[in-house]
Amino acid sequence: MVREAKAGLKDREAEEAGSSFPSSRHGNLSAASSDDRFKDILQSVRSSKSPAVVYYGASWCRVCCQILPAFCRFSNEFKNLKFIYADIDECPDTTQNIRYTPTFHFYHGGERVDEMLGAGEERLHDRLWLHS
Repeated sequence: MVREAKAGLKDREAEEAGSSFPSSRHGNLSAASSDDRFKDILQSVRSSKSPAVVYYGASWCRVCCQILPAFCRFSNEFKNLKFIYADIDECPDTTQNIRYTPTFHFYHGGERVDEMLGAGEERLHDRLWLHS
């Protein structure tokens, strides 16, 4: 299910993660396939000052697998937000402070301004709307 939900990731990122995904479905959605890649993505978010949401999940987490398709859909609805997916198993060093999956961090002006623990499609939609 996670593999299917990641269908909109860019080809280069998907290739790094060992999967093949079409690149045209979610232009503002990125995946961190390693700690180095995640550090680069976070640096980009901080330096660009663009609003962003980082979704910390795990492929073995049932709740994460359930919310990931909605997260991908929302990346098309909220085009002014950058959407980033970081799997805690693929980025163990940079996600070591994440204690609950799923966790969502919201960034504005390069700074983290909000956090949402847990899932819920409507709840996530409302939080994305608030930060867009």
